[in-house]
Amino acid sequence: MKGIDSKIYKIIVLVVAVLSVGTIGYMLLSHYSFIDAVYQTVITVTTVGFGEVRPFSDEEKIFTVFLILTSITIFGYAVSTFSEFVVSGKLFDHFKHKRVEKKIEKLVGHTIVCGYGRNGKQAIYKLKNYGKQYVVIEKSKELIEKLDLEGVLNVEGDSTTDDALIRAGILKASNLITALPSDADNLFVVLSARQLNKECTIISRASKESSYSKLKIAGADNVIMPDKLGGDHMASLVVTPDVIEFVDRLTIEGETTANLEEIDVDELPLKYLGKTILDLDLRRKTGCTVIGFRNPDKDYIINPEADSILIKGSHLIVLGRPEQIIKLRQLF
Repeated sequence: MKGIDSKIYKIIVLVVAVLSVGTIGYMLLSHYSFIDAVYQTVITVTTVGFGEVRPFSDEEKIFTVFLILTSITIFGYAVSTFSEFVVSGKLFDHFKHKRVEKKIEKLVGHTIVCGYGRNGKQAIYKLKNYGKQYVVIEKSKELIEKLDLEGVLNVEGDSTTDDALIRAGILKASNLITALPSDADNLFVVLSARQLNKECTIISRASKESSYSKLKIAGADNVIMPDKLGGDHMASLVVTPDVIEFVDRLTIEGETTANLEEIDVDELPLKYLGKTILDLDLRRKTGCTVIGFRNPDKDYIINPEADSILIKGSHLIVLGRPEQIIKLRQLF
């Protein structure tokens, strides 16, 4: 896209230069006023066939011939370039990317997903179900075309580069998920993202045990090993099948919502700060049940007491059926 921008700017500069040279030339040679000089230049470079403002001297005729030949060359170059862009579809792609860039620039607190592979698709599916804003960075042209058809905001490029991350809005993003197949690439993404945004929550995929600590040191808040989780999950289905199936239903049931919800205490009405979980009265108002509490130090309490204090920086984990979760979102 940068190549198209540079060619368009080059054409504009050349056209402006021709008009400027013609205007200045006629003002100096023919002593025309500015308006007459502009008029004479325009009718000359466009070859419309109108007569001169007044008869030319030999010097003025030579200058006019030079101006006509120069303008024909430049306008011919401009027409051929634009024709090439239109026929190849590059011009359409250029303006499409400009529209996407403007939409991304308006995003604040969104999630960036690096890689549209199996894990990336799963992440996007979950984010979409929760109504979260997200941008995908992908370098495969085929996958970019698929994302365009699905109406997904995306950036075509290499996730390991600062340029791609900046175009995806890393400076204003709240979260980044890097799900690239290579641990080395994920490490580069984590390093770059952490350098560009100190406050962003970074979640990285890892394939090898040895990559876990490196990604954490690089700045990843969470490191997920899908292969390890998959094996553990399959074994759990043998040991405690009913428990695992129940948990799966809690986390993935339904196409548009989930049965588990997180409540940020800071986003509750101010009257609840300093109050207890009992004061929220979630069970009566929504039917949901508080099953977890995370304090500001990120310590989790399973099945917290009803007299637990809602302090700033804490979170509640709530369990409920889909319709109860919807009611919860509407109230809080």
